[in-house]
Order: sequence, then C-alpha cells, then structure tokens
Amino acid sequence: MHERRYNHAVERLRDADRVERLEVERVTRLALEGLPGVKSVLDIGTGTGLFAQQFAALGLQVTGLDVNPEMLEAARQHVPGGVFKEGVAEKLPFTDGSFDLVFMGLLLHETDDRQAALREARRVATRRLAVLEWPEEESSFGPQHEHRLSFETIRLLAQQAGFRESQSTRLNNVVLYLFE
Repeated sequence: MHERRYNHAVERLRDADRVERLEVERVTRLALEGLPGVKSVLDIGTGTGLFAQQFAALGLQVTGLDVNPEMLEAARQHVPGGVFKEGVAEKLPFTDGSFDLVFMGLLLHETDDRQAALREARRVATRRLAVLEWPEEESSFGPQHEHRLSFETIRLLAQQAGFRESQSTRLNNVVLYLFE
C-alpha cells in the first residue's frame, strides 16, 4: 500500500529550485481566487508543509495530512499553528464538510485509489478542491511520464466523484485544477 509515496529526504522537498518550480505563492493565490471568506484548508499529502505554510501565511486555519510521520514532524516545525495528522487521502479522518478548501499538491498521481481520494476530498470540502499535478509530458523534473495524469483523466475522476465545475491553469512546471 502507498508504494508510490515520496520517500526522498525531507530537505529535498524544500529545495530552493523545487520551491521556485512549484510557484507556491502563485498556486495558493490561484487556489483561493474567487472564494471570498475562506477560513479553513486541508492540505492532503502535506509533506513538509510547503503549501500549508503559505496558506497559513494568508491567515487560513491549516490542517495537513500525510502518510509519513517524518514529513509531519517537519511540517509542524514550519507551520507551528497548523494541525497535522497521519492518514491517507482515500480515508480522511474528518467529518463531512470540515474544510472550505481541500488542496492536493502533487499527490493524486501517488494515491492507491484516485477515485476514493477524490470522493473523500468531495466529502470534506464545502467550497472547492484544488489539485496540483504534473503535466502529462516528458520532463527531467518530477515523476516519470507513466506516473503523470492527463487533464482528461483528472477531470473525469473529479466528475465521477461528484464535482460539477472544473478549470485548469497551466503554470510553468505544473497544472492547477480547481473543482467545485
């Protein structure tokens, strides 16, 4: 289970080049665009809390979830006001409608059951799901091509999970999908 989870050194997730490529500030701003009054965010697959830290800097109540306890410890250090729990995207330990925004940063391609992960995100999100993923193309940065998901696949999975509207924004190295 969770064979594709990220097992590299914690420091690598906060490497300056990686942070720049992921456009963290731009991604968090776009994830919130058009959603006035957002108060809470769940960062599924939070890792070291890179995106959680940026959401917290914007004044949101941040909860992070990850399968790796080592990552959670790093996240707690970077986001002292956040709440971090161990768990999997396919079975979220939260009640229905717990968060205004659910964020999955470079996680969906790593889940064991993408459909279950999206259904769970739908269950706990009251306003929006933001999914950050790698574009489906060859690249020397990020996962191998066969681990990347197409726009069509992500959109279909989200529709099957009960999301109605979607939009995508291609950034320099990643794609941000927004589902309502």
